[in-house]
Amino acid sequence: MQRRTGRTPSSVAVLAVATATLAAGLGGCAAEPDPGTVTVLNSATDTAEHEANQEFFERCAEPLGLEIEQISVPADQVASKALRMASSDSLTDILELDGSELPQFAETGGLRPIEEVGVGAERFSESSIELGSYDGTRYGVARSVNSLALIYNTGLLAEAGLEPPTTWDELRETAAALTVGDTYGMAFSASPNADGVYQFLPFFWSAGGDEARLDEGAGASALQLWKDLVDAGSSSRSVVNWNQQDVNDQFLSGRAAMMINGPWQVPVLSAQDEVDWAVASIPVPEAGLDPVPPIGGTVMTVPRNDDPERERNAGRILECLNSEENQLAWGERVNNVPTDIHAAATYREQNPELAPFADLVETARSRTARVGTRWPVIGDALSGAFQSVLTGRASPEEALRQAQRQAGGDE
Repeated sequence: MQRRTGRTPSSVAVLAVATATLAAGLGGCAAEPDPGTVTVLNSATDTAEHEANQEFFERCAEPLGLEIEQISVPADQVASKALRMASSDSLTDILELDGSELPQFAETGGLRPIEEVGVGAERFSESSIELGSYDGTRYGVARSVNSLALIYNTGLLAEAGLEPPTTWDELRETAAALTVGDTYGMAFSASPNADGVYQFLPFFWSAGGDEARLDEGAGASALQLWKDLVDAGSSSRSVVNWNQQDVNDQFLSGRAAMMINGPWQVPVLSAQDEVDWAVASIPVPEAGLDPVPPIGGTVMTVPRNDDPERERNAGRILECLNSEENQLAWGERVNNVPTDIHAAATYREQNPELAPFADLVETARSRTARVGTRWPVIGDALSGAFQSVLTGRASPEEALRQAQRQAGGDE
């Protein structure tokens, strides 16, 4: 259920038009909405995910005498669907967005601050509050979040007498030692889209890289690390083409001893018995540093509506969905970490094999926290940087200078 949010120039343009339409509040010929039905626009197109959402929505709606109608479209079509609905004055009561999309919508004033519909902030983790905020105001609430970790083949590490690496030097050494025959020591996604950027950020940020100033220097060491792994033969040169699912496939086929990936792979990993696996924290540049991965997931927002009662009903549903009990149950269902701090602690205790994911979420950052609506352009610039370095077209420093120019800043 991890949602990928790669933004092409055309999709960014669509989103800009969509949010302008939201702000304008264009009228249309929409039918009068049923006052007893709360409508939701989301990307839950998978049957199991759609049904699970419906179950939780109804759990909250029925005591209020309300019904829920989900309108689910593929993740990359949510923005354009919102545009069409807004232009006909039929936008849903709840709009579920990827966290990286929220700034474009919030900037226009088309979303209601979430506290105004009764969803407080006091019990949620700081990283999840950041994910649902823009310019210091909360517009969305995430009931669960995810991030990345190091997943490793326990059998291969045990045979080699190795422990999971905790630093970059250990990662280089361990990956080299585990590279035997057709098996690479380490796999990751360096694809030129959101998957590759998401996987690069833990290394870039942990090294002190600054997405607001890509060429300031610190992030170059993260590019060098990836280059070292590929040049040493510890990682395949095909990483420049692999998405996160491809990385998981390499791991399960025995062609990678370790990989960077997220909890959305847990159902597939758990369903097979060929590879024994475990989860560890992402290695950091030096011992004692905290890893800084990106926080991922969707946030539920309430579009501004000229019907206050509909907004209040949407807020009641969101408040219920994000109770400690419901968040814990949802986190268990989707293998994601609850954002309620008490539910997250219980989740960690009940799922010790996934504890590193819960720990990493505590130090995770939102991709848009520092750069807001500029994130799609910056993400594209970062992907260009690691692609250039891994294919030998530029040094890390040169690649980041070019990325800064691409992102619209001075060299």
